[in-house]
Amino acid sequence: MSVLLLVFLLLCYLSGAVPFGFLLTRRSTGLNILEHGSGNTGSTNVGRIAGKVVAFRVQILDMLKGLIPVAILLLLKTRGLLEMPDYYIFLAAFSTIVGHNFSVFLGGKGGKGVNTSLGSTLLLAPLEVVFAVVIYFVVKSLFKFVSAGSLALAVTLPVSSILLHGKSIVTLYLLLVCLMIFIRHRSNIARLLSGKEKL
Repeated sequence: MSVLLLVFLLLCYLSGAVPFGFLLTRRSTGLNILEHGSGNTGSTNVGRIAGKVVAFRVQILDMLKGLIPVAILLLLKTRGLLEMPDYYIFLAAFSTIVGHNFSVFLGGKGGKGVNTSLGSTLLLAPLEVVFAVVIYFVVKSLFKFVSAGSLALAVTLPVSSILLHGKSIVTLYLLLVCLMIFIRHRSNIARLLSGKEKL
C-alpha cells in the first residue's frame, strides 16, 4: 500500500473522529456530553442532553463524515485519478467508523457508530443500508428501545449482504461493521438482558 493511500486512510479516520456530538452539545448547552447521560457522543445521547433538534443535526453530520470521504475516494477511483485495489475503499469506510468510535480529539472516546456506519456504507451497499434502516424502525417501534433497533440494524447489514452477494468483500466489511456496533453496545446489551435499558 502506497504512502498516499495510507495518508487517505488517516484522513478518513480524522474525518470520522470529528466529534460533532460533543461540539454541538457544548455549543447549545455548555455541557460536556462525555460527562452526561451514557457519556458517548452519538445522536441518541445528544437528544437526551441537548434536545431533538441538535440530535438531528448531529445525526446528519455523523452520517456525512462517513459518506463524504468514501464518495471522494470512489470518484477518484472511477475517474482514474487514483489507483487503488477494491478492498481499499472498504478499509477507508471502516476507518471513518473507527474514528467516530475512538476519536483522537476526545482521548479515544466517541459514539457507537451507527450513523457513521450508515453514511460510510451507503454508496458501497445501498440496498443493505435500506433494509437495515427499515428493520431498525420496525424493531424500535415494537420494542421502544433505540439500542434494540440499532442491534437489529447491525445484524441486518451482513445478513442481507449474504442473501444478495454471498461470500464477498461487501459481506466481510458488513460483518466487521456489525461486530463493531455490537462491541460499542455492550452496556446496552447488558441492560436489555437485565430489563434496565432506557427508552
